[in-house]
Amino acid sequence: MATLIAPQNPSPVEDAEVLRKACKGWGTDEKAIISVLGHRNAVQRKLIREAYERNYHEDLIKRLESELSGDLELLGALVGTYRYDGDEINASLAQWEAGLLHEVIQKKVINHEEVVRILGTRSKAQLNATFNCYKDEHGISITKSLSGNPFDEFLATLRTAIRCIYDPHKYFEKVLHNAVNKVGTDEDALTRVIVTRAEKDLKEIKELYHKRNNVSLDHVVAKETSGDYQAFLLTLLGSKGH
Repeated sequence: MATLIAPQNPSPVEDAEVLRKACKGWGTDEKAIISVLGHRNAVQRKLIREAYERNYHEDLIKRLESELSGDLELLGALVGTYRYDGDEINASLAQWEAGLLHEVIQKKVINHEEVVRILGTRSKAQLNATFNCYKDEHGISITKSLSGNPFDEFLATLRTAIRCIYDPHKYFEKVLHNAVNKVGTDEDALTRVIVTRAEKDLKEIKELYHKRNNVSLDHVVAKETSGDYQAFLLTLLGSKGH
């Protein structure tokens, strides 16, 4: 099951144009860059890079490297990575990379290039094998090892990425729980999960939500929303009568 949310047939030319505009003018529009690269798979990113070079006569990776700094240099790496999605794993590699991850976490150099390389190129099956090795070897999950400064955006993003890979159903259930259990419903988070998982694994997420909260997600959505927005979400949830 995919954890990266990508549209079916985005236009690489239009995406390249968005990235071009984000890198021009006063200051870089990081949110615009994230909105594109964070929602495109490896094949789509390759097409964007080709369209960018063809239309603007420069390498997109080099442009991003010049525009972005610090932790956001994760984004430049995304353009050139490819992730194998099969089920085959290399046990020796999993053990070695688990040790490597433990070493950089212990040294508190989380934004190490090797962390980006491992998470950006390994398959879901391979990463799960690595995370399991990590826990077996060190007696603690990698996400718990990464707990730290709650205001560290990169650290939080890394934990989120790992949770999505390791147990996506549990992660999305937690996002939904947090979205409706705060002062004022987080409609962005609620919509994002329901819309993006509707054709993938929303049924399993709904079942887990009911099991952990003793109330159906349909009921909560009906209570917390109204009008056309409510009808839209309930339709995606497959709620009877909508």
